[in-house]
Amino acid sequence: MDQNQAQQNAGGPMEIKIQDNFAGGEYANAMQVSHNKEEFLIHFMNIIPPSGRVCGKIITSPGHLKRMILALQENLERYEATFGKVSAAESPKTEIGFKA
Repeated sequence: MDQNQAQQNAGGPMEIKIQDNFAGGEYANAMQVSHNKEEFLIHFMNIIPPSGRVCGKIITSPGHLKRMILALQENLERYEATFGKVSAAESPKTEIGFKA
C-alpha cells in the first residue's frame, strides 16, 4: 500500500486530478433526469432556440444523488443568506427533450 492509499484509508487528504483535456465549465440552462433501479442519469443542456446541445452527462447511484441534492440545498441556503432569496426560474413554454 502506498502513502496516498494509507492516507485515504486513515481519513487523510485525497488527491483529485483533472484530465488535461478538460477545458473548463459549461453553461447549462436546462436538464433532463431519468432513472432505473440502480442509477440516475442527468443530462445538462444548453438551449438556444431553435435548438440546443447536451453539454454534460452525469450517471450516479440513488445514494450519491441524495448526497448531491443535500449539498446543493446547503449551498443554496448559504447563498440566499448572503445575497437574498432566489426565485425559481420559469419552466420552458415548449417541450424540451431528445428526438429519436
